[in-house]
Amino acid sequence: MNPTANLLIPAQPLLTTTQELDSARNIYRGQKLPKPALEIMDAATADLENNAAASHALQAGDIAPDFILPNVEGRSVRLYTELEQGPVVLVFYRGGWCPYCNIHLRGFQKSLVDFKAAGAQVVAISPQLPDQSLTTQEKDELAFSVLSDVGLNTARAFGVAFELPKALLDLYADFDVLLEESNGVEGAKELPMPATFVIRADRTIAYAHVEADFTRRSEPLEVLRLVRELQNATA
Repeated sequence: MNPTANLLIPAQPLLTTTQELDSARNIYRGQKLPKPALEIMDAATADLENNAAASHALQAGDIAPDFILPNVEGRSVRLYTELEQGPVVLVFYRGGWCPYCNIHLRGFQKSLVDFKAAGAQVVAISPQLPDQSLTTQEKDELAFSVLSDVGLNTARAFGVAFELPKALLDLYADFDVLLEESNGVEGAKELPMPATFVIRADRTIAYAHVEADFTRRSEPLEVLRLVRELQNATA
């Protein structure tokens, strides 16, 4: 049984996303997850940190690789085409089964009007199959594009994909998180590290935030501040 399944943390408009994530982390670590499960998760995170996995991802100043991925309606979305309209905020998340991902995505949704006013669009990417991405979009009431990176080719191109250790895969299976069902066979053993990239219209990365610790994410309000700075610089 998944001990996280019944913990539906509603959006809290008076808190920042970082504060909501901190609150969720305290609840899970203090009440919801048994110690053996926490030890397995912590060991996997420590392994990524010890290998400096996040440092191997694309960084500010790099050229963002192009991609074409389907949205929840099956329409192909190409990064370089979207960049013709202005900057893109690219958010890699693990899946709709991850409560931290849902909090993070809702954080961007809360500021979506402001991102659009600053000339940027938000695009979220996970290795989920399109029907699973649709479920995430509907559940979190997201009004921005949610794309399916089945097989994690785009995540690998950005340097954020990693293979899960067997102990963590087994733990997720015990929690009824079956990656082969949500991601397909191609994505059954890999996930992306949570990552946010702000990509300028000229295809260069202006901001990169990659976390080995899946409970920590970029703060959407800080990302918005950067996007506004980019808008002012090009005005």
